[in-house]
Amino acid sequence: MGQDERLRHAASFGAAATAYAEHRPDYAQDAVRWALESAPGLRVLDLGAGTGKLTATLVAVGADVTAVEPDPAMLTELRHALPDARALPGSAEAIPLPDASVDAVLAGNAMHWFDMAVAGPEIARVLVPGGILAGLWNVMDDRADWVAGLARVGGSAAIGPRDTPTSWRAATADLHLPKTGAAARFGSPEQAEFPHGQRRTADSLVATLATRAGMLVMPEQEREAALGRIHAFLESRPETMDGEFTLPMLTCVLRVRRL
Repeated sequence: MGQDERLRHAASFGAAATAYAEHRPDYAQDAVRWALESAPGLRVLDLGAGTGKLTATLVAVGADVTAVEPDPAMLTELRHALPDARALPGSAEAIPLPDASVDAVLAGNAMHWFDMAVAGPEIARVLVPGGILAGLWNVMDDRADWVAGLARVGGSAAIGPRDTPTSWRAATADLHLPKTGAAARFGSPEQAEFPHGQRRTADSLVATLATRAGMLVMPEQEREAALGRIHAFLESRPETMDGEFTLPMLTCVLRVRRL
């Protein structure tokens, strides 16, 4: 994806902020604990915090969280959902925090949108020595046959390059870590995966997939056709055709330490 296309996709979420807040999943607490287990403290920056899905999980595990989000509509949803959270406008490329002010920087389904040439030094700046940078992604567990079928029917706009375990491992092996001069400030990356799930119906899973960037930037007629195919598939499967079901997921974590 070129720079202009990446920016267009990254900027698409604000128009769907309310649906994003309603339908996107939270993050497995075990994944968050693993991300933070070797951090020197619990002052955590949730970077690209969106509507606060990861912020809420960080609060639940006892972290002292500051959320930073560039999109005003997403930030409004975060403040509505978590009125007691410290939530600031800002971006990975311009973090509104002092030097060495946090023990960990976490990003939930967001790190692939960062311009690491700029964001890498910024993240290193706000982290204390020995601090942790971790990206977390919720992916669909396509070891379940029906999920694998959904991935085929949904196409790349709905099920993207980090949305199944195998593609996530390949896409994040080193792609989203700080580059060039900032690379010397970070150690070797580690990956881990943690079981997770989300209770859905056919309608609410379609609504969830409609909040993916690839869907949001798609022409309306094409998007409606794609969502219709997904809904028809879900109504045809015994696992998903009748009432609520659990969407099997993994919260996948890429973790690196600031030197």
